[in-house]
Amino acid sequence: MSQAILRQILDYSSRSNPYPLYEELRRTPVSQFVDGPYVVSTYHEIQSLLHDPRISSEAQNTVTTAGDPLAQSEEEEEQATLPPSILRTDPPEHDRLRRRINRSFGPPHAPRLVHDMAADLENIIRELIDGIEDPSNFDLVERVAYPFPVTVICRLLGVPREDEARFHVWADTLTGSLDPDPEVDAEARHKVLQDARMQLGMYMAGLIEQRRKNPGEGMLSELASGHGPDGSLTTMELLSASVLLLIAGHETTVNLITNGMLTLLRNPELLRRLREDPSFAAPVVEELLRFEPPVHILPHRATLADVEVGGVVIPKGSSLWLLLASGNRDPQRFKDPERFDPDRADAQHLGFGSGVHSCFGAPIARLETQIALRELVRRLENPRLLEDPPPYRQSAVLRGPRHLPLACDGIRP
Repeated sequence: MSQAILRQILDYSSRSNPYPLYEELRRTPVSQFVDGPYVVSTYHEIQSLLHDPRISSEAQNTVTTAGDPLAQSEEEEEQATLPPSILRTDPPEHDRLRRRINRSFGPPHAPRLVHDMAADLENIIRELIDGIEDPSNFDLVERVAYPFPVTVICRLLGVPREDEARFHVWADTLTGSLDPDPEVDAEARHKVLQDARMQLGMYMAGLIEQRRKNPGEGMLSELASGHGPDGSLTTMELLSASVLLLIAGHETTVNLITNGMLTLLRNPELLRRLREDPSFAAPVVEELLRFEPPVHILPHRATLADVEVGGVVIPKGSSLWLLLASGNRDPQRFKDPERFDPDRADAQHLGFGSGVHSCFGAPIARLETQIALRELVRRLENPRLLEDPPPYRQSAVLRGPRHLPLACDGIRP
């Protein structure tokens, strides 16, 4: 039974609403694909594994098997990125890299970095909304949700504004590898990805060298020229961190903004409340991370020892998937989990993961989404869905609408 459910979850026909399948799967907290990975679907078990040192993210430990249905997507991801990212390392190397990156990204060494970006983020989103040419029929993804995070990441890194357009092109190509079009020839797609990798790598290496010689504003400059107790990052480590921000930071935020607007339009009373009370954006986004998270599946983990989960012994060397979105709707953890409730008192979701690999970009993603949703509901007059459910991306891992066709009566100033 669980085999059929697992296959259905990955099937594109289930993309618009996989939650009933998650509910069925949670009856057996641990399932397994034939000759493939073990899949964990309940909140407490997922949370425990995210903090378990016997679970590895190291690339060399997470070898895919013949029965792993995401083996091809992993190959695409590896081809589309530069050096292995911090996501694919274990402590102590992971801890060293994370401490060094966090010195430039947030508290305690850069406590106001994200806070001080708020005004710039508001200007970016307002310009994007101003650019909507036909309010009676437009795609929120293409017009707002997709270009917004790339621009923000460029500003965060300190990419010269005249080069931001080039970053948009590279982001389109690299992030597209995470959600490949099955109708595009795989060999041609690989060549485009390789070209984009090379161009981005050459550009970033040159920019890093410039920042080492002539430090300026932005996170990249501080990482390139700064020093700390963990030493400096190498050029390759800097490239890896930059690409991680570009790809992971972009895709998750696009999904979060798009899922957020879709959910608000399905709950018009909450949309009106947000329009009347902009501070409501913070709890809306927090509940959104539980109810419609941008990342549904955390694949390609491995067990370094036998691990007992929910009465099942997962053998050493096994591949492991964690169904974060299923855990977020586990009734053993959340009361009335199928209801979108921003007033929920206890929203300790798995939307940004947990443990040592929790998303270090979470503060900026939260702020981007709060500002985007706040401005959209304030400025779009009588917004409404033109298609529900909208067309979704192919990926079951990074789940979100590929397009979100909307209409409104006009754009408020």
